[in-house]
Amino acid sequence: MLIGKQITVIGGGIGGLAAALACARRGASVTVLERSDTIAEVGAGLQVSPNGWVVLKALGVADAVARAATRGEAVCLRDFRRGAEVFRMSLREPFHFVHRADLIGALHQAAVEAGVKIRLGVHVRGVEAEEHAVRLMLADGATETHGLTIAADGLHSAGRAHLNPRSKAFFTGQVAWRALVPTEAAERLAPEAQVFMGPGRHLVRYPLRGGTLTNIVAVEERDAWAVEDWMLTDDPRNLRAAFTDFCPEIRALLARVEEPNLWGLYRHPVAAQWFNGPLVLLGDAAHPTLPFLAQGANMALEDAWVLADCLGVEADVGRALHRYQALRKPRTARIVEAANDNATNYHLRPGPFRFAAHTALRAAARFAPHAVTNRFNWLYNHDVTRSA
Repeated sequence: MLIGKQITVIGGGIGGLAAALACARRGASVTVLERSDTIAEVGAGLQVSPNGWVVLKALGVADAVARAATRGEAVCLRDFRRGAEVFRMSLREPFHFVHRADLIGALHQAAVEAGVKIRLGVHVRGVEAEEHAVRLMLADGATETHGLTIAADGLHSAGRAHLNPRSKAFFTGQVAWRALVPTEAAERLAPEAQVFMGPGRHLVRYPLRGGTLTNIVAVEERDAWAVEDWMLTDDPRNLRAAFTDFCPEIRALLARVEEPNLWGLYRHPVAAQWFNGPLVLLGDAAHPTLPFLAQGANMALEDAWVLADCLGVEADVGRALHRYQALRKPRTARIVEAANDNATNYHLRPGPFRFAAHTALRAAARFAPHAVTNRFNWLYNHDVTRSA
């Protein structure tokens, strides 16, 4: 049970704030430890699909997020060179394109209003779980002891490193750029995610904040290694050179990019061990995913709700954490694998296989448009607020 229970959350991102809010709403006393000096997020877009949106509704922040979001209507796959449409999939309601900062802001405000305490500038560099306590080693040399601790500290999680010391990632041979471009009224995109598919590369764009911004994610296969840190800024000329043979509208869009972020894409295994004692993993700390199914934020939101629900139902923390892992691990593993498969589908080389694949998509769009959509029922129709 959570009434009066002390909970510490490492990380003030989407998953950490959602977990803090969900636990606080159930009566817990929650403290978030955030390494940055502010609760903020660099400019980037994300897609909140129906399985994530139901969590935002249950947390009471969906209306605040929706005010700044763009309601998504479709995903459109297009040929890289001509820009011609290959396939269009209508999106189930509700599907939203959201600026990451807007989602963080809504969760942060709601968490503070629910009584969550947030300590800024606290960098947790090491974690040790004991039977009834968690020791945190801070970057300033201090050591703190906490009870139930949720490690929502992302890709390079100290909690994951402690629980899964042999877990290794490998470079996929792909890098990704992110960028935001201000959009004039006459240039605003339709409310859809457009995927331009090319040999060894693809580019995704969609509108944010009512169409006033265009979010760009561009992926290229390459042999050269790149660091796994999407805060790095790259020369925009490198991005333009990688997509120089794409259609004119994409070249024109990339010509306006000024400071893209670049990071290497790594495949991580889903964590074998999600908890020990009173330490538990959440979000990217448990199941990092490649960005080819737009489910990173949605999985973190699902995790937050299920973890809080398990802790609220089970009086014993160990049984609650075991139930949480049992519920979440198979689903997140399936999502991560589906994202891995999409990378291959987007990057087909010219030749018979690409021709056959695109012909099949065009036929499906014409004769059985719901067949492809229904393939994702298991993903989008899942409602953790009902099933947890």
